[in-house]
Amino acid sequence: MTKTILVTLGLTLATAMFAAEAATMVPPGNSHVEQPNIPGASSRRTQATNSTFQAKYRKIYALLQHDAGLRGKIEQAAATYGIDPMHIVGAIVGEHTYNVDAYDRLQTYYVKAISYLSSKLSFAYEGEDITDFVERPQFRECVGKSDSYELWECREQVWNLSFRGKTVGGESFPDDRFGATFFQPFYAGQTFGLGQLNPLTALQMSDLVHQVSGLPKLDVGDPNAVYKTIMDPDLTLDYVAATIRKSIDAYQSIAGFDISGNPGITSTLYNVGNPEQRAHALKAENDRRRAAGESEKLPEENYYGWLVNDKLPELKALF
Repeated sequence: MTKTILVTLGLTLATAMFAAEAATMVPPGNSHVEQPNIPGASSRRTQATNSTFQAKYRKIYALLQHDAGLRGKIEQAAATYGIDPMHIVGAIVGEHTYNVDAYDRLQTYYVKAISYLSSKLSFAYEGEDITDFVERPQFRECVGKSDSYELWECREQVWNLSFRGKTVGGESFPDDRFGATFFQPFYAGQTFGLGQLNPLTALQMSDLVHQVSGLPKLDVGDPNAVYKTIMDPDLTLDYVAATIRKSIDAYQSIAGFDISGNPGITSTLYNVGNPEQRAHALKAENDRRRAAGESEKLPEENYYGWLVNDKLPELKALF
């Protein structure tokens, strides 16, 4: 198994390195002098807990600073997926600064992971389980896709085109994301664990993590196992690393940019999701610009990625 994992990772990294040769290197640092606007929802969440973004940042920084074991796990996951540890650190810092507060101790994440085994969870909308929903004829085009990322990307696209905000067969569906509709059994916007992953992202990364890390594949029919995985620090960091690796590879192979040296960009993509769609959009924009004799547009950080790049010197000093 170990030999297979190393061969798979070697092929993945070789492909990425080949793509990087023809890619434009995105320089480190922020392209914006001032931090882009922070969404109102993030501000309201923070105000509701009588906290501040600075206080939340210092809390996650303190967890990283005082837990050498956690730093070691981050370094190990980063090495496994061939990325700089700062990409993982950036995702963790961004999520806990603008999404939820960090727990004071890593042990609390383990306790939370175990607690999800005692609750019966389901991925469903209006009583229809996701396993039944994706059997609808609209999803026929996804049947031949065996890779978990391609499969769930296809299903998400079908949702957006055929169901989102529409009435199908007399049934109305919300104008909301696929993940928010089916994969958040408690409340909208729900994410968990150190990397604040949502279940749909974990399901997308399942095959890559299985191939590279040797972890068991996730089953959409077993929501409890999915939640335990994204809550358990020993498991979730591989999914965080895989998600970032996917973004780096997408921007190299599709948009022609090497973002591996800019944690602010990878953190931005971790925050907004859909890296392949965004890479295609950036490529289309630059194709138009080149045809018009204009300079190309580089990937840009959002408010979340801006913070990561701004704090990078003190975060690097921890490792």
